[in-house]
Amino acid sequence: MGSIFPNEHMIPPQAKLQGFLRQTEYLINGEIRSWDGPFQEVLSPICLQTSEGPIQKVIGEYPLMAEKEALEALDSAVKAYNNGRGYWPTCSIPKRIEHLEQFAEKMKEVREEVVNLLMWEIGKNLNDSQKEFDRTVDYIQDTIAALKELDRASSKFTIEQGVIGQIRRSPLGVVLCMGPYNYPLNETFTTLIPALIMGNTVIFKPPKLGILLHQPLLKAFQQSFPQGVVNTVYGRGEKVAGPLMASGKVSALALIGSSRSANILQKQHPKPHRCRFVLGLDAKNASIILEDADLDIAVKENVLGSLSYNGQRCTALKILFVHSKIADAFLKKFVEAVEKLKCGMPWEDAQITPLPVPGKSDYLRGLVEDAQAHGARVLNSHGGLSEKTFFYPTVVYPVNAKMRLYSEEQFGPVVPVVAFDKIEEPVQYVIDSNYGQQVSIFGSDPDVIAKLIDPLVNQVCRVNINSQCQRGPDTFPFTGRKDSAEGTLSVSDALKVFSIRSLVAAKDTDTNKSIIDEIVKEHKSNFLSTDYIF
Repeated sequence: MGSIFPNEHMIPPQAKLQGFLRQTEYLINGEIRSWDGPFQEVLSPICLQTSEGPIQKVIGEYPLMAEKEALEALDSAVKAYNNGRGYWPTCSIPKRIEHLEQFAEKMKEVREEVVNLLMWEIGKNLNDSQKEFDRTVDYIQDTIAALKELDRASSKFTIEQGVIGQIRRSPLGVVLCMGPYNYPLNETFTTLIPALIMGNTVIFKPPKLGILLHQPLLKAFQQSFPQGVVNTVYGRGEKVAGPLMASGKVSALALIGSSRSANILQKQHPKPHRCRFVLGLDAKNASIILEDADLDIAVKENVLGSLSYNGQRCTALKILFVHSKIADAFLKKFVEAVEKLKCGMPWEDAQITPLPVPGKSDYLRGLVEDAQAHGARVLNSHGGLSEKTFFYPTVVYPVNAKMRLYSEEQFGPVVPVVAFDKIEEPVQYVIDSNYGQQVSIFGSDPDVIAKLIDPLVNQVCRVNINSQCQRGPDTFPFTGRKDSAEGTLSVSDALKVFSIRSLVAAKDTDTNKSIIDEIVKEHKSNFLSTDYIF
């Protein structure tokens, strides 16, 4: 296992970091300021061989800000919003689109740098890092297209019961955006971009892992958006996010992370009814493999679903229920597929790579040992083995309710498998779970699948048939029940979740019609308008 990590000279030139990245810059009030306070060291999940064995590489450091800097960022965002009277919340949609398009172009210029930092900071392989960057750029373009479509539908007047009205969407105010470490660019931007384009001002706090990769984008933000519209803060959540929420001036919190963090932040807002919460939280998505499932499809999708990016996805399949009649056959093929997965470094495009969360290997080892103590076995060779930040993919069977793996979200490359005889067993598991994001069903009988769909759509928000759980396409709604989510994200839904319906209304009189007609014809208002955006 020790040979999984390279020597320094084994790193290909294109994957090498350009020196130690000491991030001193942060963006507040349209200024890139220089930090001279305390810093947090950034350890890569990638270890390098030394005479003392593998040691995690120190790749940089970032500012450890506190309440003072957080409130400066807040004051900047509040000032730019100016109670809805600032340039950004009142400017026309075509103008906002211009700013977003400018940012997207500038973002493309630093693609290689951001992709490389994704590999070094969170251990995501090259192909997936490139996909994350490109998908984020596509998301910006898709958001722009969706806003144009939404605005076209709103560019008409309605007359009802003698009242003329035009209904459009207006911004909420200041939005605090906090993304996750597993998709620090893409999932952060799936809230940041729609919040911006709808006219909100934003305070952006990167996740605790995957911070340095945002540094190359600071100038793009500064040059693309008006003063105070985008502000960045760095540091521990309790030091910066807590004071922001406690101020009562945050109008929306966009958090993709844990339900524990969400609960703390929600309670800190003095008037939570004034704050909209957009939350993507925990999940323990189950796969239900019926006795008539196509084994080849089931194995392929469940390997991808449970172990893509080491299982570090909220949409990952985190527990597999297999009908006892096919359990042996399924597991034989599944274990064979797992053992073929390439393990190594991100630039080698390995499917299994080092884990970025400190102490994660010890945590996963504890889960496996607990399962073994309650009668489970590790089925694959090398399963359960680890070296520093690397944990070998591990298939554990048979899992039961006494084991921590049965209910805890492992968020790593450990796959618990449960055998069942009656379909009520996995269905009841989904019902009893604290989470309600997605479920996957593998089978071929339409009658059986139909009987599962109807109750399961009332427990989770997406039922996948013969495919792994996933977020995409981004045009589909992405949300969850119970402790898994609040609010719905998709390209179009996100525009609505970061805005509110507002309208201008007037009695249908000649005077009022004349006033409205002049405002519209002379383009006196950006809200009251019949302009059609192509």
